[in-house]
Amino acid sequence: MTTINIMVVEDESIVAKDLQNRLKKFGYAVPVVAASGEEAILRASESHLDLVLMDIRLKGAIDGIEAARQIHHRFQLPIIYLTAYADDDTLARAKQTQPYGYILKPFKERELNTTIEITLARHRLERQLQEREQWLSTVLRSIADAVITIDTTGLITFMNPVAESLTGWQQAQALGKPTIAVFQTEDEATQSILQQPISSFFDTSLGMKTAVETSLRCSDDQDIPIEYSITPLQNDQHLIMGAVLVFRDRTEQLKAKAAIRQQAEQARLVAELQKLNQLKDDFLSTVSHELRTPMSNMKMALQMLTIATNAERQQRYLEILKAECAREIDLINDLLDLQRLEAASYPTFLVEAINLQDWFSSLIEPFRSRLQEHQQVIKIDLPENFPPLITDRASLERMLVELLNNACKYTPAGGQIILKAEQVTSTSPPFESVPLTCLIIQNQAEIPPTELLRIFDKFYRVPHADPWKQGGTGLGLALVKRLVEQLQGNIQVESSHGWTVFTMQLPPLNLVTNPES
Repeated sequence: MTTINIMVVEDESIVAKDLQNRLKKFGYAVPVVAASGEEAILRASESHLDLVLMDIRLKGAIDGIEAARQIHHRFQLPIIYLTAYADDDTLARAKQTQPYGYILKPFKERELNTTIEITLARHRLERQLQEREQWLSTVLRSIADAVITIDTTGLITFMNPVAESLTGWQQAQALGKPTIAVFQTEDEATQSILQQPISSFFDTSLGMKTAVETSLRCSDDQDIPIEYSITPLQNDQHLIMGAVLVFRDRTEQLKAKAAIRQQAEQARLVAELQKLNQLKDDFLSTVSHELRTPMSNMKMALQMLTIATNAERQQRYLEILKAECAREIDLINDLLDLQRLEAASYPTFLVEAINLQDWFSSLIEPFRSRLQEHQQVIKIDLPENFPPLITDRASLERMLVELLNNACKYTPAGGQIILKAEQVTSTSPPFESVPLTCLIIQNQAEIPPTELLRIFDKFYRVPHADPWKQGGTGLGLALVKRLVEQLQGNIQVESSHGWTVFTMQLPPLNLVTNPES
């Protein structure tokens, strides 16, 4: 911590010694004790001091007030008067020297210490303010902005070199000219010169106006994009003495903004391309893996057939070959179907009215033997006189077959599968108040919440969830989702309490293909 150096100016040696001891008790240093005003001024020039305690009545040609005035003027040191005199004349003279404190003798130590601490803090703040003002003054003298000052009549009184360069006017030419003659701004809507853009300032409340972006018409009729603001000049009575106009060329700023926007757009496009390339690479990698797996199994089965020694083993490898061939064909067909769906911006539908009561029975018929083999129970929940569903039969059949196939695959022995239909009224565009058909497939198997987020991803399979080890292409649910979207419907999945529920909401397809109907 820096030691505070205090000079004591006191012509009574006993009092001076007492003061010195008290100040040292407070933790201050007292490197100088002066007995006269002349000595105090001399010692102040020779020593590094932080504060002066000054007695007013001193021996010598000058008293403490005059000594304090000279010390404060020459060395900017804070002064505290410490005196027994408090008459009006003495107090009036002391106030003219702007002291930081005035303590009457006899004084209390607490009073002295408090006054010194307040004085030091105040002087420190004033010094910081002075340094800041000096810094600001230097900045204004070297400012890179254009500056024009005007009087209360709107006539120019000063221009700095930057203002000369931007307007094309020399200060000698511009002095005394109306501001509108030199600083001409345009109305961007009409491209015409604005009349008296500054004079209106003198009729408004005081304060700096918000920066305005506009174009400046130069003396050579060229237009420069600028930003300007106006600040009033006021005297102590807050009367306007003029104004300062500050403006800057925005040409480079606009170029920089345009370059930043272009770079941002390029970066966005590069990021999108990189993302697309990564998705493409991931997709090709996954597809390659999925296509190779059945081929590898077929190759292995063929190799084993060549060395199989009995009919039972040969039959087993033939069954593997058939299964893997079917798997490969299904995978290729699913990939082609998915590609066709994603590429079709305007799909073609064969619209017809489907009676779900009869159609549901024929739909589940191919699953009967599989359900019996797995000891699974399927139920159809369909209200009587349910209205026909107007849609594309092929798309609807593909969606329900995929969902039923998944239900059979993941439902354990003894589990239930429920196929139901119901009607709800839409509340969202573009089918407000239109009855929607909800097709719901429930099965007794639960999917973890973390897996539900990826359930419609291509080639995604819920791990360890296929009790019958039937496998699949991993594209079925992705196909279902795409088909539902093409029919302007939506599909949701929920899984809890031992059940998984897929819900499809489909509008009448005649409204999808002909919304005005």
